[in-house]
Amino acid sequence: MAMQTGVLFVCMGNICRSPTAEAVFRHHVAVSGLGHVIAIDSAGTHDYHPGKPPDLRSQNAAAKRGYSMKDLRARQVQTRDFQLFDYILAMDRHNLALLQDQCPSQFTYKLGLLMQYSKRFALTEEVPDPYFGGAQGFEAVLDMVEEATAGLLEVIRERTVNPARTRQ
Repeated sequence: MAMQTGVLFVCMGNICRSPTAEAVFRHHVAVSGLGHVIAIDSAGTHDYHPGKPPDLRSQNAAAKRGYSMKDLRARQVQTRDFQLFDYILAMDRHNLALLQDQCPSQFTYKLGLLMQYSKRFALTEEVPDPYFGGAQGFEAVLDMVEEATAGLLEVIRERTVNPARTRQ
């Protein structure tokens, strides 16, 4: 993305985990004053819910913590996303593998797992899918996403302030 750092969060259907990450990260970025240099979006590896808002349980859990998801709509990852975004972060290994299969080879360095930016959940590689569980699953997703997106923002802030640093 020209003059911006682009971040794309990806899960399977783009109605639970990835829009949660998008909403939380948008909040962190706005508070940090870096909204003008970071572009944020989310998408799904599958086209299950095109144009639909996030799952109501995700929206409710997020709203309790002050995050708005009202304007978010599900979409599927597109080929152009691999060129446009600098960080394409999957919520789990299954969706990362699907992205790796779809990604043109010159852009695979952009792919990763969101949880690689977490310190508190350092041994946790995946954000579990809360879709088939209860409310506590959505709260756990928020805990993980809040912490990992804060770590991601630290990395991006450091690279924005000190652009000579290479990607980790």
